This record gives sequence, C-alpha cells and structure tokens, in this order.
Amino acid sequence: MTRTIVKNGTVVSLDPEIGQLEEGDVLIEEGEIVEVGRGLSTDNAEVIDAEGRIVLPGFVDSHVHLAQTQVRGIAGDWSLMGEYFEHMLGNVTGLYRPEDMYLGGLFGAFEKLHTGTTTALDWSYPNTLEHGERAVDALRDAGLRAVYTYGPPGDDAAKWWFESDVGLPEENVRDLYEERIRDDDLLGLALGLRGPDFCTDDIARGDLELARDLGVPATVHMGAACWPSSVYGDDYQGFGCLEDMLDSDVNVAHGNHFSQEDVDHAVSQGVSFSSTPEVEMQMGHGIPVTGKVLEAGGRPAWGVDVCSDVSGDVTSQMRIGLQVQRMFENQAILKGHEEVTKVGITARDTLEMATIEGAKALGLEDDIGTLTPGKRADLITVRAHDFMTAPSHSPIQTVVFQSDPSHIETVLVDGEAVKRDGKLLNPKVEGEFDRFVESGRRLMDEAGIDL
Repeated sequence: MTRTIVKNGTVVSLDPEIGQLEEGDVLIEEGEIVEVGRGLSTDNAEVIDAEGRIVLPGFVDSHVHLAQTQVRGIAGDWSLMGEYFEHMLGNVTGLYRPEDMYLGGLFGAFEKLHTGTTTALDWSYPNTLEHGERAVDALRDAGLRAVYTYGPPGDDAAKWWFESDVGLPEENVRDLYEERIRDDDLLGLALGLRGPDFCTDDIARGDLELARDLGVPATVHMGAACWPSSVYGDDYQGFGCLEDMLDSDVNVAHGNHFSQEDVDHAVSQGVSFSSTPEVEMQMGHGIPVTGKVLEAGGRPAWGVDVCSDVSGDVTSQMRIGLQVQRMFENQAILKGHEEVTKVGITARDTLEMATIEGAKALGLEDDIGTLTPGKRADLITVRAHDFMTAPSHSPIQTVVFQSDPSHIETVLVDGEAVKRDGKLLNPKVEGEFDRFVESGRRLMDEAGIDL
C-alpha cells in the first residue's frame, strides 16, 4: 500500500469538525486521506516535511478556457462584445488544430498545478471530435483533476452563437465520454451550454436534456454584457426557457445581469454560480454576481475564465473578488453617511469559494475541497516562513493576502506529487515547451491580429 504523510504543518483543513491544526499531519493511503491529526505514525510512509508551511486543499477553478493558454497576452485590452467575440470566437478559435488544443490544454493545466489549482472545469470549444480527444489527452498527461466541458465548436461563430438553432454535436459528445472519460478517475464530463442568451429556446432546453441523459453537469454562459440589446439591460429575462429546468446539476458562468429575484430562485434550486471577477470587470460583463449570490444565502465559486487575457492563478481571483465585493458593501454604507466599522465577506469565505464551493459547482464535494478523511488527497503546501509571508499570525490570511504562486511548494493530486520543492515534476514541461510556443506563434500569424 502506498502511504504518504504530510508532517508538522499548519493544517487548514476547511472541515468544520477538524478545523485548523498547528504541527498537524495528513496521512494518505492509495490517494485517499485517511487521517488528519497530530503525531501520526510515519511507519512505511513517504514523509513530506511541512514544517513552516501551511497545508490546505488544492484550489478549484470552476470556469476556465485552458486551450487559450498559448495565445495568452493578446486580450488584455479587449472587451467581450467587441474584440473578444470578433477576434477569439470569430477568428482564432476556428484556426485551432487538434494538436493546438493539446498544447494549450497541457500548458494551461501545468499553470494550474504550478499555482496550486488541483482541479479545473475546462470549458472547451472543440472544432471536431479529434480536437476534443486531444484536449482530454492534455488533461490526462498533465495530471490535473478536471471536468472537461464539451461546448460548441469554435469553427463558425455565426453558426454556434448569437441566435443559434444548432444543438451540440451529440454523437461526438457521447463518443468522447464513452471512450476517453467515463472510466478515468481524474476526469469528468460536463456540457457547455449557450443558454437562451445565445441560441433558440428549443436548442437551449435540448442541450440541457442531453446533459441529463448522460448524467453529467451543465455549465452555461448567461447574463454577461448586453447581448442582444433586446434581451439584456432592463428587459433581461433571466433564465427564460430554462427556469423550470434548474437544479443542482446546473452551473451559471458570470450571471452579472440576473436580478436578485432570479438569483434567489436559482440558489433555492441548488444552482451554482461561477464568478470570474477580473475578466468580468475588464471586458464589460457587468458587476460580479457575488453580492447577489451571498444575499440569496449561497456562495459563488471563483474562476479565471480566459487565459488569453489574465493569469491562470486562482489566488488572484479570490483576492480580487473578495476586495471588489467589500468595495461595494463598504460604498453602500458610506452612501448612507455612516462609517465602515466592519467588513462583511471574510478571508475564509473567499478561500472556501476557491476550494469547497468550486468542488460543489463541479459536483465533486464528496471527493475534494476539504482535508477530510475519506476524500481524495488533493492538497498543497504554502511556504509561510520567508520574508514575504512570515510571521504567519493567521494562516488563512497569509494564503489569501500575502502568498503568491512562488510560495506554493508541494502539490498533490490524488495523493501523487506533481510539484515538489517548487518545481513541476512532469517532463513534458520542458519536452513540449518549444512546440507549445510555436503553436501560439502559428495561430497568431494565421489570425492576422494586429496588437
């Protein structure tokens, strides 16, 4: 039996019954957390010394487009309904070959692991079944736990977006699930829905019915920006034709323009929300949905969204999202001519949105998200004893406010080390790097985008 023990760390379990342990240990057997405590036996176990480190669950990115990694750095000055739709969905995505999907996904997954994200929902635009197959190969080869999301192909924006009357390619979806995903312990499938914002009602409902027939989650882009003008703004109709189909297997990406009533209803039905605050603030999606979800008694999960725009580091999103929400809460108090004497949303809240809430959004809360015996051993150690992080009076605040990816020292996925001593262990990081860079150059050359 393979046994590993993470020893003598400050364990932030995020499990309310276990809590936080100084000089704590996490014992792992065959990829499963079997005990969290102090002074656990090291017999027949590989020891990971966590003294001076914070031990916590790996982060979960609930919404990201990993295949855009090799065109990172092009969308930082783009809006959603201007340049992004025109250049990315209307141009670059259609130029992807299957091997581009592989290389973008591979290095996007490497970035996730390096920055402490052990699980991600990869929202993908596979032009063909082979594109999807290579995207899944990338996730597997990187060693990331992932929910591969089969969205609309990226070869024809006019066909697949706006007022599309074409459903997701069912045969391809079923083939990919049966042949590449169903029996893989680290991979799951979701369907990427466009919803009534971007397709006809019949198609929106039919795609969700397909997800339920397969028994997989559905994640849908809704309520962002003001497209089309006849639907958004003051006349926005919320969930529209999907309102009577809402359940805990539905995840909404963005949701900026939903009314409080819409969000209240969705949260009451178990719907999860993925907020990607940095991209949403830049690209004109609207105010993040965070406050409305909190008001409804829920909590959103954080996501990065488009790697062509921002860093893949989830810690950036949990910090930005936290402070933006605090800003709105504080401003409401100040507008009433009162002083702010206490903040609302806390550092622990935002950390849990990056872990357990992300796990819930992906339907994986029984497997990951907290350091709990019986769950899979997806965990990270964060160095808390250098000049940037010490002294760590509050480990949670150290992680949220003081640490950066350089402090993430060890990363385990399903009990297997993918990063040790601050370095990724996968030989493909170096072995595929040149091909990755060349893929990005070719895509940009063919796209003819002038930056």
